[in-house]
Amino acid sequence: MAEGAEGAEGAEGAGRRLGRLLEAVLASPGEANAVFDILAAEDPEAVQEAVRACSRLFGALLRRGELFVGPLPPEDAVLAGSGGATRKYRVWMRHRYHSCCGRLRELLDHRAPVGVLALETLMKFVRLEGAHPLQRPKWEGAYLFPHRLFRSVVDGLLSPEEDRSLLLARFREHLEHDDVRFHTMRAVTDALARVAGGHPEVPLAFWNNAFTLVSSVSLPSQAGHTPRFYVEHTDTSDKWKVVHLKEHRKAFQLMWLTFLRHKLPLSVCKKVLVILHDTVLPHLAQPSLMLDFLTGACDSGGAISLLALNGLFILIHKHNLEYPDFYRKLYGLLDPSIFHVKYRARFFHLADLFLSSSHLPAYLVAAFAKRLSRLALTAPPEAQLLVLPFICNLLRRHPACRALVHRPDGPELDSDPYNPLEEDPAHSRALESSLWELQALQRHYHPEVSKAASVVSQALSTAEVHVAPLLELTAFEMFERDLEKKGPEQVPLEFLPAQGLLGRQDSLCAQLFTLS
Repeated sequence: MAEGAEGAEGAEGAGRRLGRLLEAVLASPGEANAVFDILAAEDPEAVQEAVRACSRLFGALLRRGELFVGPLPPEDAVLAGSGGATRKYRVWMRHRYHSCCGRLRELLDHRAPVGVLALETLMKFVRLEGAHPLQRPKWEGAYLFPHRLFRSVVDGLLSPEEDRSLLLARFREHLEHDDVRFHTMRAVTDALARVAGGHPEVPLAFWNNAFTLVSSVSLPSQAGHTPRFYVEHTDTSDKWKVVHLKEHRKAFQLMWLTFLRHKLPLSVCKKVLVILHDTVLPHLAQPSLMLDFLTGACDSGGAISLLALNGLFILIHKHNLEYPDFYRKLYGLLDPSIFHVKYRARFFHLADLFLSSSHLPAYLVAAFAKRLSRLALTAPPEAQLLVLPFICNLLRRHPACRALVHRPDGPELDSDPYNPLEEDPAHSRALESSLWELQALQRHYHPEVSKAASVVSQALSTAEVHVAPLLELTAFEMFERDLEKKGPEQVPLEFLPAQGLLGRQDSLCAQLFTLS
């Protein structure tokens, strides 16, 4: 407690001292050298007070217009020249302002609350420098934005060494403004090209920070929305790119293409594929440009291929792109491991969507039904309860495939024409086979699995079974559900109750024991 009190008193004392220095600098240009004392704070308790003092000092100077405007000349040349005192003061103070911004950029490496305070101070300077530009407009009505300062903020967020998730969560609040969002996309594009091009092996921390930032950018869905600006402007012009949603979509597309052009770590690639179909593709100016990335991901195998299917299906279904191997890739993902992966529920949800069309050829649907039936033989019970209704739904949608369960004179098990090793469903000969696996599952040890498999032995109903509640079913839930079941009431097993374990012999034994 004593140490905490001493720290609080030290911070309070540093705050009072910095406050006096601040008032002196703002009151008289002759006290400008006190800025060095404000910027030189190193004590952890005094750093926060120094940041607040810098925020007040340079915020006031920007509002007053006391910083040099225009291309900044070298400090030594101006101070040694014959210019007026006012010009020398403004050039000198502008250099101190740049030093302050550089120091704040370094403080982004500190933990909260220092890093968050430095970020908010930098964003405050972005707003003030935009409202009171330090560069002269090239023509009347030109759009001005503090690009250099803002790019340094974005570069600080894309650290290759440190996790910036906390700062990025705070920065996400500013992305609601059109100008911040537009210039963030441009700055991220440049940073990705620069950092990824200058380092042979980019650290994982950089890719995680980059993904967090690019995935935080969301565009408005309608072109007629009213722009919101972080930097205040007295008048806006239609000539500004920042006010047009079309330009935002171009910048958004270029940012994502630049990000996906690099070889991403596996963990980051999975995160991208999870959000790509609903967060990225709808906002791209040319969604077809994602085809190379998605096909490459689909060819990589494993969970990456599984996650890439949704984006590919959207390109095929909504953008008329041709990918003849789509269902062949989907068929190839059906192996025993599909029941044990993290994205099992997502896969079967998408597979149900992909196979929902009634225009699919019968041989293709039969191949999927046969492959799933074969895999169900060795699947865990919770997966079997999902696969069996899934197969029945396929048979409901495609009556031509019902021959698989109505073939009494079909081939024997040892001569099943289906080839499970064939990668192409068109050549698997599934339509010539039968779903004898479902009949085998009717004798499963678990009663619910046996009941689900017995559905095919009856006339299938027209209405499909809703498989969504079964997607997340786990073995633990099945076990808990079995424990909650109430057993049948006790039933009498004998009409006359027994008088003893051996009937009348019990009394004879008792007499003999008494006589002895």
